[in-house]
Amino acid sequence: MPQGFQIGPLTIRYYAIIIMTGALLGCWLVSRLAKRAGKDPEIVWDVLPWLLIGGIIGARLWHVFTPSASNAAMGLTTHYYLTHPLEIAMIWKGGLGIPGGVIGGVIALLIYTKIRKESFLDWADFIAPGLLIGQAIGRWGNFVNQEVYGGPSNLPWAISIDPLYRLPGFENVEKYHPLFLYESILNFIAAGVLVLIHRKWKKKFFTGDIFLLYLVLYPTIRFFLEFLRLDPSPVAGFNINQSFMGLIAIVSALILVYRHFIHPPKQVETVEEVGAVADAANETLESAEEVVESGQSEIEAAGEKALEVVEQPVDAVEEPITVVNEAAEAIETAVTEELAEETEEPVETQLEDTPEAPTEEPDGPKAE
Repeated sequence: MPQGFQIGPLTIRYYAIIIMTGALLGCWLVSRLAKRAGKDPEIVWDVLPWLLIGGIIGARLWHVFTPSASNAAMGLTTHYYLTHPLEIAMIWKGGLGIPGGVIGGVIALLIYTKIRKESFLDWADFIAPGLLIGQAIGRWGNFVNQEVYGGPSNLPWAISIDPLYRLPGFENVEKYHPLFLYESILNFIAAGVLVLIHRKWKKKFFTGDIFLLYLVLYPTIRFFLEFLRLDPSPVAGFNINQSFMGLIAIVSALILVYRHFIHPPKQVETVEEVGAVADAANETLESAEEVVESGQSEIEAAGEKALEVVEQPVDAVEEPITVVNEAAEAIETAVTEELAEETEEPVETQLEDTPEAPTEEPDGPKAE
């Protein structure tokens, strides 16, 4: 089975295409969930390069320090990589480790949310379902590379592995459990559960709970599938992938129990009330808008009435002023006439009271 194709000197590997497809579809899902919750969906695409870089670095380092038994048999040990550091960057040589990818992605998200002053737990909750989608699709890259398969199987869905990719001791076995397929299906189911929680029961969970559920579901899936894997990663006699995943699942489950039944966070004690408070706030806002709209006409009417009240005293003042002026004129006229009468009356009286002068008769006889 071909693992890629050439474009000039450039080799395009199907594994890389599948990984990028899973990342893009996972981000699309996360952006939808974030938008539904009132978050800016553009942040999802902004954080994607951070997650890819952090995830690839973490996944590669996990492989370097926890090489599988088959890689160690080919000489790709931790000591080899440390003495050939340039080959650490050759991610197509040896592979990647998903546990390290998750750790690297979490560190990248922590840095990003710190810089952008966003809530890490909020975005971890949104990213968890998308991460499962990316992992479910990415596992098909293992099918292309004919790796991460389980033990021999005669089941109808068993897959054939080319002799070149068969592990030592199984050179003559053709059919194997499609371990990648099992994990892919279970990851899709787990993603569906987390999406359903986001859409239906988010109010019943605390911030960060969905990410903790991811840290329970995916590690549990990996823990049990490791029993079927033929190529474990032994460290100190233990399958490090299985041991680490089991530990993460148990710790995450205990944290969930602690948060819900022993010491719930203060911000979470009223989580169920948040919806009711939000609804009440919306109703209050709508009522306020109705009051404002109905009160606007009343305010306009009151304003007109106020103008009438202000204008009314002006008319009331003008009328008394006119009356006063008329009264003043009448008084002035009356006074003037009275003064005129008083001036004429003494003259006439004086003339009437003056005695007439006696008529002098001439001395001598009067003619009779």
